Amino acid sequence: MPATSSTPAAGARSMADDIRARTDEQLGNLLHLRHDLARPAPADLAALAARASTRASVQRAIDNLDLAHLQVLEAATAGSSPVDPAELATSLTLATAEDVEPLLEELWALALLWRSPEGLRVVRTVTEVLGHPAGLGPRAADLSADVPDAQTVAEAAGSAPAPARAILDRLTWGPAVAVLPPGAPERVAEGARWLLEHHLVAAPTPDQLVLPREVALALRGGRTHRDPALTAPALEGRQVPPQDVDFAAGQQVTDLLSLLDELAAEWGLRPPRVLRSGGLAVRDLKRLATVLDVDQERAAFVAETAYASGLVADDGSLDPSWAPTPAYDEWQQQPAEVRWATLARAWLATTRAPHLVGTTPPGGSGTVNALGPEAHWPPARSLRRDLLVLAAATEPGLAPTTGSWAGLLRWHRPRRVPASLDTVVAAVAREAEWLGVTGRGAVSSAGRVLLTDADDDQLADAVRPHLPEPVEHVLLQADLTAVAPGPLAGGLATFMRLVADVESRGGATVYRFTPDSVRRCLDAGWSVDQVLGTLTDASHTPVPQPLEYLVRDVARRHGQARVGSVRAYVRCDDETTLGAMLADRELSPLQLRSVAPTVLVSPVAAETVLDFLRDNGYAPAAESPDGGVVVPTAGRHRTPVHRRPNQVSAQVVDDDLVTRLLGALRAGEEAAAYQREQLARREGPALPSTDPTTTLAVLRDAAADRQAVWLGYSDADGRVRRLLFYPDRVEGGRVHGTADGALRTLSIHRVTGAAPG
Repeated sequence: MPATSSTPAAGARSMADDIRARTDEQLGNLLHLRHDLARPAPADLAALAARASTRASVQRAIDNLDLAHLQVLEAATAGSSPVDPAELATSLTLATAEDVEPLLEELWALALLWRSPEGLRVVRTVTEVLGHPAGLGPRAADLSADVPDAQTVAEAAGSAPAPARAILDRLTWGPAVAVLPPGAPERVAEGARWLLEHHLVAAPTPDQLVLPREVALALRGGRTHRDPALTAPALEGRQVPPQDVDFAAGQQVTDLLSLLDELAAEWGLRPPRVLRSGGLAVRDLKRLATVLDVDQERAAFVAETAYASGLVADDGSLDPSWAPTPAYDEWQQQPAEVRWATLARAWLATTRAPHLVGTTPPGGSGTVNALGPEAHWPPARSLRRDLLVLAAATEPGLAPTTGSWAGLLRWHRPRRVPASLDTVVAAVAREAEWLGVTGRGAVSSAGRVLLTDADDDQLADAVRPHLPEPVEHVLLQADLTAVAPGPLAGGLATFMRLVADVESRGGATVYRFTPDSVRRCLDAGWSVDQVLGTLTDASHTPVPQPLEYLVRDVARRHGQARVGSVRAYVRCDDETTLGAMLADRELSPLQLRSVAPTVLVSPVAAETVLDFLRDNGYAPAAESPDGGVVVPTAGRHRTPVHRRPNQVSAQVVDDDLVTRLLGALRAGEEAAAYQREQLARREGPALPSTDPTTTLAVLRDAAADRQAVWLGYSDADGRVRRLLFYPDRVEGGRVHGTADGALRTLSIHRVTGAAPG
């Protein structure tokens, strides 16, 4: 946050005058620091000042402050007005005023302070947002209480009886309000009476004690904070060689791409149902974890990443299921580095929180389901980016500890961290590692590029050197396994996932051939010659004899039995095979019976019969009504083109937008100045047209300062009258006050213009 200096405008009386006195560079800096001020574009500088003073905008700006700026702002709010840097330095235990002035300048650049001829002043809305800054209570004047001076307070506190001293110790560092419970012990009541008699506390109600701000500061020795923290804590952790970080990150990227391909292959063949409440059933998540050979936490992360990237979605059918989208097929054909760039950007921008899967939602029952609405958590995006930016700001190769990482974020965002911060930090660390944004706990080179404004090509270029080159061959072994010495090229990878099961991953992937996996390939329409021919082409060595025997044996038995609809029938030329089926107790639920020497029938659906026979060691093929073999469209279930998850986008306030906006603001200010000049020539007060936001700001300031304000007010007949109005309070879209000696309540939307009286 750059420090910016400025001289006050002559006769500056308000925040609006301060904003008008700023240069284009200073206004541009303000718009970059507080993005909400730029959208929608304000009409002129007065509207910009009014928006910057609204409670919502000020709340957002304060929530983004680090602990140093927050403590300085609290001390400025608690101190005298205008701000005295020397007094502020003393209250924060700093050596000189020069130590605090850079922080004050940065708060002024944020428009949380405004510069009057007498010095910096706190924007009025800041006081409302902070409430009781630094745990201090209201001022004595606000409590209508008389308090002794600091020396008398110190003397009285030193001589206070033990019960009174205990109450003071409880209230000194905040909260400054205490409630005496009914039936409080007599010693507590005596302590409260002693404090009231010595004017050290006030009692707004019979059961409430409030420590005035002046008394608290005296008891604190003039300090506003017990532990000032004006410098960020150092991020601690272990040091990892940068080349090891990038190597580990590249391996994680390869693993993630492989897992996503396996998820798409599984859900394309057997899409899981969407729960009525949305999301993925627990049993389907467990099945996915088994298929991917990972734990459920990582399986949930893979599914959520695919969903956030638009690669899987609800297919929108009457009985909806989760399935790959057409975008997956396009994405799958891209180079590995481009595929990763898509995933990384989606993960950084998503508001999904995979770590919530399996937990109990706040105030609810049951558990959070993957892909369900409960896994949507808006703070996830900002917390994820903030944590990675902090880690990337350190020297390359530093893998921070969870506690140190969480402590640094608490300093940078003291008002915007969840109670479960340690859990969130650990989750972000795991997800970043699985994604390859970090390697061995440290931010990778590609991860650092991801956190910048780099385009997709630059991001892909950053990760490309750390990815292993794809290979187009496997090493077939006699133990019915195949070793892929690196990530396989697209077509070969698809074939190997179809004909074999993944047994282990790492630098090399090990596939195992089984009767079920070979049958799966034959079910997809491959012939025995095609399977063996593809394996021969992909291997640098001949196909081992055991593997050839396995493929031919499965192919010999594949399709001997045919299943059709009678509701279902089983046809086989081998009567012995049918006899074995009739005698098999495991097949009794099918209620098979013989209608011919080579035909069995069942009242069960053909699909169920097919699955039962395969599960019990038989190898039937599905048969069409004309006697042909049905070749399933394995792995090709896709969602409709329009079915995509809602994409989260954030509008960026860039230099081009700021330049255009500054031009419009200056033009609007010239128009407003011309209008004020024309109105000044008329009799009576000048009342330029103001939008509701500006009107509210003028009325609130006038009510707080007990000053009159000139209003243009449209009555029920549509005539605009000028009123000299004395506002008392503004609430609910109305302003209450006095005009012409009578109490009036005016609707804000009828006010056409407002100006201080």
